Amino acid sequence: MITLADIVTLYKPQLLARYSDSLLPSHHKALRALVQCRTSALGETHWECDQEQCNNTVRVPISCGHRNCPRCQNHEVTVWLDRQREKLLPVNYFLLTFTLPEQLRSVAWLNQRKVFDCLFKAVSATLKQFARTSEHLGGDAGMTLVLHTHSRRLDFHPHIHVVMPGGVIDHYRKTWTGVNDRYLFNEFALAKVFRAKFLHAINKAGIVLPVGAPQKWVAHCQYAGRGESALKYLARYLYRGVISESSIISNHNGYITFQYKDSDSGQLKTRVLPGADFLWTLLRHVLPRSYQRVRHFGFLHHNARVWLQRIQLMLHVPVKPRVARAKVRFRCTCEQGSMKLVAVFRRPSFEWLEARALPR
Repeated sequence: MITLADIVTLYKPQLLARYSDSLLPSHHKALRALVQCRTSALGETHWECDQEQCNNTVRVPISCGHRNCPRCQNHEVTVWLDRQREKLLPVNYFLLTFTLPEQLRSVAWLNQRKVFDCLFKAVSATLKQFARTSEHLGGDAGMTLVLHTHSRRLDFHPHIHVVMPGGVIDHYRKTWTGVNDRYLFNEFALAKVFRAKFLHAINKAGIVLPVGAPQKWVAHCQYAGRGESALKYLARYLYRGVISESSIISNHNGYITFQYKDSDSGQLKTRVLPGADFLWTLLRHVLPRSYQRVRHFGFLHHNARVWLQRIQLMLHVPVKPRVARAKVRFRCTCEQGSMKLVAVFRRPSFEWLEARALPR
């Protein structure tokens, strides 16, 4: 299998020569993490068999833990899904998508934190307004918003996905109102209100938009069953980058070929990029440092647990105590015991060494 670490090692000099003026500290950090992941550069964990008669020991390199690395953090994805499953209600769910027009993507790239914040504010405010003013709802909704910055071709394409239960809570009457069919909101009306709220937020943030922004924007609202399939789809890109190494087909004559599923036809297609351009394409989806990709609103917010519990009681949802999911343990070669962690040896990171070198 072709690994991203090998691609970074091979094409990083070309990347630096071509895009050095555009690379941010977060991009350099991501490149280092991809190369060092599961190598002794980050340190090692020492394991030994839990059987007294077995003396087997194993040293395992530490994973980088970077949220753009496709090789690690599978446990974090599973834990996140477990937390979201605890919030699922026995109602119809919907997956909504709000897309930033192509003409505004250059502004989003240059002002990522501000524009992404405006996206979250506009989408959440739009859905709250529709839930409160809807004839068949009329209450406060709950929703989970996830920011994506890539298209299936890996182009810079900021948009927000929303997983939303089809129902609202009336805080005054303390009643639950749900939808019984596969229709939630009108897509054209959603797009119109979303556009107005986003432009208002952008103007308030002091960002100047280019001339020629389109009048018609795009919003999609589709039925998502009981919600778990939508959560699994969103979890795929939360912690493991925008491409899996299995999608990289070849590395030949300085060009990288990867495959993707076309959103219109549903068929697999391929895209070929020079090695340096391929790395730059991936780095464009590295979010600003510590930026929160997932946000919860309404009764799904962590500060609204009491309201979520009331809704669960109204809908007769059995509330089970959370059981911490243990990390996968691996068997010893003796086939009688399991390996247990006995020590962790970490090497100082580049950021730590750099901080120590600064004058105080």
